[in-house]
Amino acid sequence: MSLLFEEIDSQDSPLGEISLRRRRIPAFGDRDIYEVKLGEEFLMSSMFVDAEEALSTLGLAQVQGDNLSVVVGGLGLGYTAVEALKDERIAEQLVVDALETVIGWHQDERVPLGKILNADKRNRYVLGSFFDLATDPSTGFDPDHAGKKFDAILLDIDHSPTEFLNPSNAGFYTTENLSLMAEQLKPNGVFAMWSQNPPEDNFIALLNTVFASVDSHLVSFCNPFQGGESTNSVYVCVKK
Repeated sequence: MSLLFEEIDSQDSPLGEISLRRRRIPAFGDRDIYEVKLGEEFLMSSMFVDAEEALSTLGLAQVQGDNLSVVVGGLGLGYTAVEALKDERIAEQLVVDALETVIGWHQDERVPLGKILNADKRNRYVLGSFFDLATDPSTGFDPDHAGKKFDAILLDIDHSPTEFLNPSNAGFYTTENLSLMAEQLKPNGVFAMWSQNPPEDNFIALLNTVFASVDSHLVSFCNPFQGGESTNSVYVCVKK
């Protein structure tokens, strides 16, 4: 094993082999970089987390009130969930992920942010398909409280509204299924979603069929691999 690279774990999953790796790139400083790969595809790197964090800050900025209940769809390396918990108004947070392996990495603190999430009593992991739970409001996201409604749902699973981690996810992006998810939001609740691509007009039009207001934000961040800046998007929607 090289000092500059370590494969921490690799396991089979319903989506294929998923692996957690740690590397150092001396040119980018003396720090560990954590990566998640699904097969040969990179899902996430701790080098690029600005937009994942902005998903929480931009989404929660539109939420009114205190004693908030929040759902985070997609655990990844934990950046969206940890950023959300910085909002002191949050009373409980459910982080939904379909991959037991990813939840296990955090529970076992094999990733740096696992320790933070485990120590915060407001945080709870839920093993399950976000998309299945989102479209079944009678059951909903909380396995202990069927039909519970939330102040915010923050989603970071697919690469974009048109590029899917799993082809079966495509069916979620319809007026019918987005409306089923919106039933699980309280009045004036917020749905926010990350995308690797610039805002897409067709998706904004779709969101407008469900929500009272829809905004899109372009989030810029330094990308040393490309010698400049890259961008991701965050959509923020308020329930009718």
